[in-house]
Amino acid sequence: MRVSASRLRATAVIVLAGGTLAMTAGCARIRDHKGYVVDTTLTDTVQPGIDNRDSVAKPLGRPSFEGEFDGDRSWYYGSRDTRQFAFGNPKPVSQTILTVRFDAAGNVVAVDRAGLEKVAKISPEGGKTPTLGRNRGFFSELFGNIGQVGGAGGGGAAGGTTDNPN
Repeated sequence: MRVSASRLRATAVIVLAGGTLAMTAGCARIRDHKGYVVDTTLTDTVQPGIDNRDSVAKPLGRPSFEGEFDGDRSWYYGSRDTRQFAFGNPKPVSQTILTVRFDAAGNVVAVDRAGLEKVAKISPEGGKTPTLGRNRGFFSELFGNIGQVGGAGGGGAAGGTTDNPN
């Protein structure tokens, strides 16, 4: 049985196209959104000196989190859009942090916005966490406690007690 050259070429093209399609599908970009869904028409309506906690909570909803150290006088609405390629680390594309500050009476004092300038890049040092103390090797970790537990005066079986006269 003889296979024609055109049929062989067609099969090769189909196999290559299928392989290329499978590779690009596995390496697709992943887009993700986390946090508050920002609607600029709603966030622009919050005015210092006019609004209070209730008038902010109605259009914007409850905040992503509240301030811990200022007596719950700050509300934070945070959102972040990220993209990543296949198994890579996600990279922030856009970020919005809306901070609404209140006075003691619950009236809006200030509305602040921040973006990607608040993203911190952290790179670990060589995959190791520096620690204080001795640098012990494998065998000193394995055999280092031999003779330490139960020695004389250590409270173990060899130390003995004077409570029992027998």
